[in-house]
Amino acid sequence: MTRNTISELPVSERPYEKCQTLGPGGLTDAELLAVILRTGTKGQGALETARQVLELCIPYGGLHGLYHLTCGELQKIPGIGMVKSIQLSCIGEFVKRISRNRTRGEQAFHTPEGVASYFMEEMRHKEKEELRAVFLDTKGHLLKETVLSVGTVNEAFISPREIFLDALKYRAVDMILLHNHPSGDPEPSEEDILVTKRVAKAGELLGIFLLDHIVIGDNCYISLKERGIL
Repeated sequence: MTRNTISELPVSERPYEKCQTLGPGGLTDAELLAVILRTGTKGQGALETARQVLELCIPYGGLHGLYHLTCGELQKIPGIGMVKSIQLSCIGEFVKRISRNRTRGEQAFHTPEGVASYFMEEMRHKEKEELRAVFLDTKGHLLKETVLSVGTVNEAFISPREIFLDALKYRAVDMILLHNHPSGDPEPSEEDILVTKRVAKAGELLGIFLLDHIVIGDNCYISLKERGIL
């Protein structure tokens, strides 16, 4: 007999009961997701639906791939409609923010490699270019990051005034620009270089220095500081 809800499973197999006995740490990834999904669909239980979600996460290296999946991709799984896909997407984002907030006070950016490593997994899978400003304190700790633009990095649409208003708001001492290349090739364009020089010049006047501009590719990066552009 097909069991579509958790309540139809034998007591020993029900994630809720297992959680009460063993705690959340005693559940598998599939069981955790099954608790969130609650029900499957005709011919497929919640656990099987959860396993199919996890299969979509495999190319991203595991469960954290949940925040890379789009609602459209999730809705291709039987039993996941608009509401459940949004719930799963929000859970992925929620977990990402918890992780970021936990490490933010400890994270110090002193090398291009450290910056790239921190942002790589999140940004390398994005389908559009996203330019970010990363604001730092006197010890190189992350104060705040903001998205400056989505789409091709274009000097005409980047306002140094708005960037440095944010920098002053968060009392930043230094900053780093960071963006991804969806092609996977991090080689900076002429426009990337123009944006970098324009922001660096404005920062010098205000005493908030642009330390680097890092371009993220597919598991690789290029630092414009290391290239001698800054």
